[in-house]
Amino acid sequence: MLGLVVRFDLKPGSGEAFDRLAAETLAKIRTEEPGTIIYACHRLEGEPNARVFYELYRDREAFDAHEQQAHRRRFLTEREEHLVSTRVEFLSLNAGKGTPAT
Repeated sequence: MLGLVVRFDLKPGSGEAFDRLAAETLAKIRTEEPGTIIYACHRLEGEPNARVFYELYRDREAFDAHEQQAHRRRFLTEREEHLVSTRVEFLSLNAGKGTPAT
């Protein structure tokens, strides 16, 4: 499995538009990306201008397939008008519940 966490710091007042864009993208991910296990957008308590995505892919190939999708490229382009900054953290599974034995 391959995971990552992405934090988006949004321009004030951009949350609603960013959330609509994320929802449109997530709809395509659900139907067109069988190797994407989890793709979730979270709001942060006490930080109305921040969002965190948690993404979990079956393997590197599933992540690479996600990277090539038209809906993902559209999200990357259109999100820019809403952002102050972005931070990406790749994750290596150490231990967990509900994960395949390694």
